[in-house]
Amino acid sequence: MTAALFAARYGYRTALVEKLMGGGQIINAEHIENYPGFPQGTSGYELGPMMQEQADNAGAQFLMAEVSAVRSDGPYHVVATTEGELRCKAVIIAGGSSLRKLGVPGEEECQGRGVSYCASCDGPFFQDQVVGVVGGGDSAMDEALTLTQYASRVLVFHHSHAFRAQKVLQDRVLANPKIEVRWNTVVEEILPADSGLRGVKVRDALSGETSQVELSGLFIFIGLDPNTAYLKGILSMDEGGHIATDIWMATEKPGIFAAGDIRQNSAAQVVTSAGDGATAATAAHRYIKGRRWQ
Repeated sequence: MTAALFAARYGYRTALVEKLMGGGQIINAEHIENYPGFPQGTSGYELGPMMQEQADNAGAQFLMAEVSAVRSDGPYHVVATTEGELRCKAVIIAGGSSLRKLGVPGEEECQGRGVSYCASCDGPFFQDQVVGVVGGGDSAMDEALTLTQYASRVLVFHHSHAFRAQKVLQDRVLANPKIEVRWNTVVEEILPADSGLRGVKVRDALSGETSQVELSGLFIFIGLDPNTAYLKGILSMDEGGHIATDIWMATEKPGIFAAGDIRQNSAAQVVTSAGDGATAATAAHRYIKGRRWQ
């Protein structure tokens, strides 16, 4: 949305293509503390619509559709969507990422029936119950803290002996009396029940011993996968699907730029993704005007 805002302010007809509501994954963030301008923090479901409104006010046009392909056609690039094709002088790819799944037995069967990927969305359904969280990063810490508002007890399963989250979040989790951390613990199977799930099968990463833990709900936050599958064979990517760019967000294809956590070496933070979008729009403007940006 930052890219759309800047592109529109440069005076271009700008289409902001999004398959869901504006904001992407940040919509699910209960509390964002590290975005400048909000001393008391804000929520993703507040920040996302504000960003979209600002882009709208600048003249960007929102198109609810899914992109299936990007191809070159002479001096233009064609963006194929579920709502038709767009012919563009430049394209900024900022499709964000999707939550990664555990990939264990029982996960698909129990999704929406005890397995969730959004604490603020589904936490209220587990009032005074025992739930689990899988993960050790910022999102897992944030969501575990959110769940303490509803659950009687929150078990955090982490495959290692240390979290990778920001220290301030680790400290809050470790100090919360409702949260119990199960270090060196791998969730190997989700155990379904007639009306949801009854627990998980876990393995001790050190001893190899397995056991079952009774839970009413399991919340999974183990990272993100970039939404770039439709670009394979078109743009250079690493094994994880992250797009290669230079410091101006330019890909190896002239006129195609990438911004945010879909690109290589991204910090995967809201503020850095916003900066990427502004940079990409500026570079696209200079590309269209035939000016170099290096």
